Amino acid sequence: MNNQFGIKLSLYINYFVFAILLNSVGIVILQAQNLYGVDEVQASILELCKDLPIALVSFLVASFLPRMGYKKAMLIALAIVTLGCAVMYFGNDFNSSKILFVMVGVAFALIKVSVYATIGLVTNNEAEHNSLMSSIEGVFMFGITFGYFLFPMFLDEANPGAWVNVYLVLIVLCLASFIFLFFAKFDTAAEIPGTNLADDFYQMARLMINLLVIVFVITAFLFVMVEQGIMTWLPTFNQRVLEIPPNLAIMMTSVLFISLGVGRLLAGILVKKIHWFWILTFCIIMTILMLLFVLPEAISSKISGVTSLRDIPLLGYAFPLVGLFLAPIYPLINSVVLSALPKKLHGPMAGLIIFFSALGGTLGSRAVGYLFKNVGAESAFTYVVIPMIFMFFALLSLKILTERNKNAFEYE
Repeated sequence: MNNQFGIKLSLYINYFVFAILLNSVGIVILQAQNLYGVDEVQASILELCKDLPIALVSFLVASFLPRMGYKKAMLIALAIVTLGCAVMYFGNDFNSSKILFVMVGVAFALIKVSVYATIGLVTNNEAEHNSLMSSIEGVFMFGITFGYFLFPMFLDEANPGAWVNVYLVLIVLCLASFIFLFFAKFDTAAEIPGTNLADDFYQMARLMINLLVIVFVITAFLFVMVEQGIMTWLPTFNQRVLEIPPNLAIMMTSVLFISLGVGRLLAGILVKKIHWFWILTFCIIMTILMLLFVLPEAISSKISGVTSLRDIPLLGYAFPLVGLFLAPIYPLINSVVLSALPKKLHGPMAGLIIFFSALGGTLGSRAVGYLFKNVGAESAFTYVVIPMIFMFFALLSLKILTERNKNAFEYE
C-alpha cells in the first residue's frame, strides 16, 4: 500500500510540473507577439514545436518503455526539461522558445506514456482506473492554473526581458521533482508487450487496425483539437478582444484551467453512478451552447479600463467556465479504451493516444491561430462548434463498439 502511495504521489508531482511547462505555450505565444516581433501564424509554430516531438517520440518509443522502465524514462524526461528551461533563460528569444518546446515535447511523451501505463499497474479494476485517471488529469489542470499565476508574477512593463526569470523557478521545480522520483520506491513491474523490440512495436501496430481503437483515436483527435485551440489562444483573446492587460489576460485564463480541474474531479465521482456516454453527451451539448450564446455575450460586454481582476465583470469570467464541460471528455474516453485492454498493452496504447492527441493539438492551435488572423479574434472560437458536432457522432460510435466488444478484452 505504501509503495503504491509513493508511486501515485510521484505521478501527481511529475504531471503537475509538466502541466506548467507544457501549457505555458499560450503564454509564450502571447509574449512572442509582444516582445519578439512575430505575428499570430508565426507564433503558433510553438505549438508545432511542442506537439510534433510528442507525436513522434510517443509513437516510436512507447512500445519500448516497459523494457527501459517507467521510472528511468520519467527521470530522463525531467533532466531534458531542466536543460530546456536553462536554454530559454539564457537565450530569451524566439529561437530559444522553439528549442524549449521541442525539449518539452520529447520529455512529455516519455512522461505521459509512463504515467498512463503505470496507472494500469497500480489499479485493479475499471472503476479504480477511471478514478485515478480523472484525478491525475485534474491535478494536471491545477498545475496549469498554478503556471498561469506564476508567469504573470515575472511580467514587468519597465523591464520586458525580466519575464524569463520564471524559468529559474521552473528549473528548481524540475530538480525537486527529479530528486523525489529518484528516491521513490518504484518496484511495480511492467509486463513486456512482445518477445523482443520488433515484436513490441508490432503489438502496438496491431492496435491500429482494431475498429474500437480507430474510433477512439478519431474522438481523441477531435477533442484535443478543440481543447488545445481554446487553451492556447484564450490569453490572446482576453487581451485583444476583452482589452485586458497582458498579465491579467494570462491570470484570467486560469479560470479555464480551474474549471477543467474541477470538472475532471467531478467526472471521477459522477462516472461511478452515470454511464460515461450520457455524461459526455451532456458536456458536448453544453459546450456548444456556451460557444453559441455565452461567448457572444462576453464579447459584447465591452470590458475596458481594467487594472485588476476585480475590475472584470462576472460576464467576463463566463466563457472560461466552458472548461467544466470540456473537462470530463478526455480522461473518460482514455479510460474507456485503456481499461478494455490487457495491462501489457497499456504502454503501446498510451503511445497511440499521445501521438494522435499531439496531432490534434497542433492542428487545433494552428487552425485557431489562422482564424484569429483571417476572420478576427471575435469570431475565431465560434468555429470550434464544427468539430464538437463531429465529436458527438464519434462518441456514439465508440459507445456502440464498446458495448459490442465487451468480451473482446478482459481487464487484467
